[in-house]
Amino acid sequence: MLSKILMASAGVLLLAACQQQNQAVSAPSSSMSRNYAVYFDTDRATLSPESTATIAQAASAFKANGGRAVAVSGHTDTTGTPDYNLQLSQQRAAAVSNELLRDGVPTAAIAALGYGEQNLPVPTAQNVPDRRNRSVDIVISDRTPQALMSDTQYCKALSATYRRYRFNQIDEAAADAMSRCESADAAAAIPVLERSLNAIKIPLPART
Repeated sequence: MLSKILMASAGVLLLAACQQQNQAVSAPSSSMSRNYAVYFDTDRATLSPESTATIAQAASAFKANGGRAVAVSGHTDTTGTPDYNLQLSQQRAAAVSNELLRDGVPTAAIAALGYGEQNLPVPTAQNVPDRRNRSVDIVISDRTPQALMSDTQYCKALSATYRRYRFNQIDEAAADAMSRCESADAAAAIPVLERSLNAIKIPLPART
């Protein structure tokens, strides 16, 4: 009788072990990161071998985890002028986006934006060459690319931010850009509004 009980118990334990093993095999990997940072040298938007390796990891995570979109956010440190840094951050975001494309991430899945020295990963005073801020953040998103903020929506968010702080003193260039947010030219209006906000030290609204 005892031997039968032991055999039955062993059978139950073996079955449970098999079920756990099957679950472990079939369960999707959750150890892969969804957040990556790519670093750049001062005044540069070129990718290092380390950067391309990080981007390749992000592309693999996007494909392995079934991500729907990749948010690419370019940053700079606070050395240099705001206009220059905005352009540099856009170049860095473009460099990372192009590498993601080469690694198999579809164009339609990538939402790239340069923030310049606004919305910094590590807020600092002016003229601080912080390495973490000379970077591009890559985030694997479960949201569809269509759910990410469109050019029109982002243009409107920039306009609302500008009006909030300069409601009685809107310059001509910003006024013209805001008038284009509802048009097919919204993408061209965005850099104008970003420069206007950077010029008066107002943080840009988040796009993703």
